[in-house]
Order: sequence, then structure tokens, then C-alpha cells
Amino acid sequence: MKPGIPKRYLLLVAALVWTFAGGMLFGKGSSHLAAHGDRLILRYTLALAGGLAFFMLLFSKISLKHITRIHAIDIVRPCLFSFFDFKGYVMMGSMIAGGALLRKLEIIDPLLLANFYACMGTPLLLSAARFYYAWARYPRFAGQSEAPDGGVGGE
Repeated sequence: MKPGIPKRYLLLVAALVWTFAGGMLFGKGSSHLAAHGDRLILRYTLALAGGLAFFMLLFSKISLKHITRIHAIDIVRPCLFSFFDFKGYVMMGSMIAGGALLRKLEIIDPLLLANFYACMGTPLLLSAARFYYAWARYPRFAGQSEAPDGGVGGE
């Protein structure tokens, strides 16, 4: 008994998870920056620029890999939790644990850590947007073929 859902909605679940993670990081970083930071515009500019670079260099490949993998799943109704592969879950767990550990040990200046959180929230939110796009473009009717970027091609 596995909670199976159509692949189209698996893309939506992935988008929601990435939105939650990115929103949480960006929100946590932003609230701390706004409450304790000077040079706020500079800090946000650096966070957004760094986040955009992370997206273009790493997260765009990761999100496309997951979208392509979801499209290629042979099962009609894959498990609700198969929006990540095992490696993806390990990476997500490591990032959560690492962030919590850095915050708990207080070895990094909290303002710098807040800037890093805002920076890392950016590529996660951009990846979420990519998943929403793939979900919206996923074939809804028989007779349409899938494209790896979430687009729809004709027969």
C-alpha cells in the first residue's frame, strides 16, 4: 500500500516541497537580515546574485534531472515520495542537518548565516518555479508526448 499519484501531480508535490524549503530559508534569512542588518540593500543584492549563480551552476541541473526522472518513471501512479531519488533525500537531509548544526554551534556570525540562508533560498525557489512550469505543461490528455523540460509535444 503506497500512496501513488499521477506523475503530473508528482511534479506539483516536488514544486510545493521546493517552495516550502526555499521560502523557509529565504524567509528565515530575510527576517534576521531585516531585524539586525545594516546595508540591507547590499546584503540582499549579494544574496540574490549568489542564489542566481547557484541556480545557474548547480540547481538548474538538479531540478532538470529530477523533472526528467519523473517523466521517465515507468509506473503510471508512482509513490508520492518519489519526487526525489535516494541521493536527493540524502542531500536534502545533509543540508538540513548542516544548517541546523551551523546555527546551533554558533561558529558562523548569525548575520552571515542569515545572508547565506537568503542566498540558498533563491535557487530553491527558482527550482520550484521550474517544477511548477513542468507541472503546468505536463500532458493532460492521451495522444500528447512529454518533453524533458515539462513541455508538451505533439504526436
